[in-house]
Amino acid sequence: MQTTVKKWIKDKKFGFLDNGGGSDIMVRQADLIKCQYLKVGALVEFECHADKKGLVAKKVKLCNQNNKAGQHKNNAQTREPYIGVMT
Repeated sequence: MQTTVKKWIKDKKFGFLDNGGGSDIMVRQADLIKCQYLKVGALVEFECHADKKGLVAKKVKLCNQNNKAGQHKNNAQTREPYIGVMT
């Protein structure tokens, strides 16, 4: 699945992903791949799982945002940086 980061609480090492009209999806820092935290508005890809408290995101990684509509992969001069923090 793909969605955007709705909220990230850096001190508590978790946040929430947008779920359209449904309840938000919780994401923990331990479930992030190649990053330590997320910025609000970042596009992420993840697996969604249900637990007793609601929906939880697993295997969360930042999406490649360089290939937006109207852009081509080979056009290095118009690339936009990743939104989020890669480590």
